[in-house]
Amino acid sequence: MSQTTTMSIRLDSNLKQRFDLLCDEFGLSNTAALMLFIKTMVRERRIPFEIKTDTIEESRRKALLAIEQMRKDAAAAGVQDMSLDEINEIIREVRYGKK
Repeated sequence: MSQTTTMSIRLDSNLKQRFDLLCDEFGLSNTAALMLFIKTMVRERRIPFEIKTDTIEESRRKALLAIEQMRKDAAAAGVQDMSLDEINEIIREVRYGKK
């Protein structure tokens, strides 16, 4: 029989909470989900999903579209000018799903 060991990792508490909720929706414990990932990675000798990012041009285009949408939303809400703090708060809300 194989000897077992313990592995611990540090996560942002919000990320862990979201991961635990998603695992629960799938009917898995977080340990089972991580075991699936690890076993698949070892068996297939690859990361079992695609890792990619936008090109710099795509990122800039998306950022400009987001800024333009924010301007339109602000104008529709009767806001003439937004401070940097107000803009950053909207970005945080979008990024983390907080309202």
